[in-house]
Amino acid sequence: MKVELNSVTKHFGTTCANDNITLTVEPGTIHGILGENGAGKSTLMKILSGYCRKTSGTIALDGSVVDIESPAGSLQKGVGMLYQDPMDFPSLSVFDNFMVGQKSRLSQGKIKGRRAFNEITSVFDFDLDPEEPVFALTPGQRQQLELARLLHLGMKTLILDEPTTGISEQQKETLFSALKRLALEGKSILFVSHKLSDIKALCDKVSVLRGGKIAGEATTPFSENELLLMMFGDIPSSVPVVSASDPGNVLLSLKNISAGGGRKGLINCTLTIREREIIGLAGLEGSGQGVFLRTASGVTKIMKGTIVLGEKRMNTENYHAFNRAGVAFLPGNRLEEGSISGLSVAEHFILSGASATISESRKVASRKIERYRIKGAPDTHVESLSGGNLQKLLISLLPEKPRLLLLENPTRGLDIKSARRIWRELQTYNESGAAVVFSSPDLDEIISESDRVLVFFNGRIIRDVKTERTTANELGRNIAGVL
Repeated sequence: MKVELNSVTKHFGTTCANDNITLTVEPGTIHGILGENGAGKSTLMKILSGYCRKTSGTIALDGSVVDIESPAGSLQKGVGMLYQDPMDFPSLSVFDNFMVGQKSRLSQGKIKGRRAFNEITSVFDFDLDPEEPVFALTPGQRQQLELARLLHLGMKTLILDEPTTGISEQQKETLFSALKRLALEGKSILFVSHKLSDIKALCDKVSVLRGGKIAGEATTPFSENELLLMMFGDIPSSVPVVSASDPGNVLLSLKNISAGGGRKGLINCTLTIREREIIGLAGLEGSGQGVFLRTASGVTKIMKGTIVLGEKRMNTENYHAFNRAGVAFLPGNRLEEGSISGLSVAEHFILSGASATISESRKVASRKIERYRIKGAPDTHVESLSGGNLQKLLISLLPEKPRLLLLENPTRGLDIKSARRIWRELQTYNESGAAVVFSSPDLDEIISESDRVLVFFNGRIIRDVKTERTTANELGRNIAGVL
């Protein structure tokens, strides 16, 4: 399907999110939409998918001008979008989610649907159990499920908004293989990203957005510096953050900890975390690092073992007790765990304890918006923020003087400049004596930002190593269980 956007403009009040955008996506191609956080990428794709209405301009599909009024209308026209955050039903099974939107009669639909599910997951090598509840899936598996559902609905154009954010390298390879196959079958694919490496590895053509406008276009092979100049107007520094060199006193001690959750949970985990350490957690999705962060923050109760914070035994304490003791946890799931839809940015600062009144919270929110360069306002509802700006908001909600920061993929969805800025902020915490423990699917980020790495495999810590004594290649073998 040929997709043409002509002079598309979108206003949110006085803010112009998309300004007179014109671009064409040819059938059988993978077209990248590149830009920094808040450049207007997601808004433009939401217009095409019917999630929000354009202010002006036209959209043509295969030469015919169409009016896309809703996501259902978009699907009827053969355009489906895979959003940054899951748009599924966590309490239902994988297969029930796969069948959402089908019009077949129930009995016949299930028989045909089961056949289609098995065929799609087999062809694209998706790791999905049809009977498993969706809430038990990793983010990468939920993404695979939604892509399979859209294919079953017969989409001719697929939009993927930051699809490699928060998934493992193996799942990314599976995704890229599937997208290349779909392009060869004649489908048009819009691949939204801020990651130059993904654009260079996958796309045939790229349109770069900056400040809501088209800053330029390029075709493969791409020049990285040219793309950076179009994105930012300059070339960002890539100098890594270096953590404090001398760890201090023990902050957190875990001995033979086991906890439920995810695929394997956590099994016999023993380690200590000291002041001024920056520790990276590596592992395939569901290997235990997520359960570890939730256990160390009091979100998940331990089944056995001992957990000591400072000098206090915390086995029976809840998240609030950990939080009062200086432990802060940032979840990777921004919408389901990290924020509350319907509440404003300012109201989130009241909930975080940073302010007590609405008027005070607006002042705090204004300061944080400026400091973290969040594209929004104190009264903006959080669900209206782009994924990257929501991520920056969650980072800004961290307490001023924590003892221990436990962060699940802290730079998820952030462009190069924003990620560097966040790491500079985390460095100030570290220099003040706090320990920073973070998970990331990006081994290069783990190597460049941490001074110690814990490798998780099947619920266990199989390697605890100083970053200077390992490489990304070694860690890649470790997360596959090879020591």
